[in-house]
Amino acid sequence: MDVITIAAPAQAEFTEKKSRFIGYISPAVDEQAAQKFLQQICARHRDATHNCYAWQAGANAEFQRSSDDGEPSGTAGRPIMGVIQGAGLTNVVIVVTRYFGGILLGTGGLVRAYTQAAQQAVQAAKLVRLVPARSLALSLTYADWPRLEPLLPGFGCRVEDVRFTDKVDVRLLAPLRESERLAARLADVLGKPVQPVWLNEQAQMAQPLEAAE
Repeated sequence: MDVITIAAPAQAEFTEKKSRFIGYISPAVDEQAAQKFLQQICARHRDATHNCYAWQAGANAEFQRSSDDGEPSGTAGRPIMGVIQGAGLTNVVIVVTRYFGGILLGTGGLVRAYTQAAQQAVQAAKLVRLVPARSLALSLTYADWPRLEPLLPGFGCRVEDVRFTDKVDVRLLAPLRESERLAARLADVLGKPVQPVWLNEQAQMAQPLEAAE
């Protein structure tokens, strides 16, 4: 099952009735990663009025938690979680930091503000799809490598390592759905059998959403 998440941390902020809202989003594969990011934000904003958050992890989004951090119940953590779920994301954490500006927003105003902060954080991030992948190694001649290298992007492959000795040793990460077709194509181009060594058949790799469709 493919997982939609984000490629890297991002942030966005706005002001509502003199209250400053800063939305932070980061990859988080589990509770430990989510808590670590939360601690970093809390340390950065020790003087903030609130650091509310929500995180969701797991291929089926089976792990999740949220907190209002002192805001009225249901006005912060739940709206942030709603944004995560509405965007179809998992393996992410969103923290919204608020500096109170002296004007009460009311329950509805808080829900709208925390929702907006979380949405803007998601919009600032690059969404990716984690697809099942296979890691493989190839041993090639110096003549083979320039012929094969241009083909790899078309299969969604990522070159992880290239070593030039008396031959060219290449380590690739290829989408699982493309791996067999890739091996056949490489053999076709070289005009000889290609025998990749499959190193990890339970890997994952990030692809832009449009490239993974």
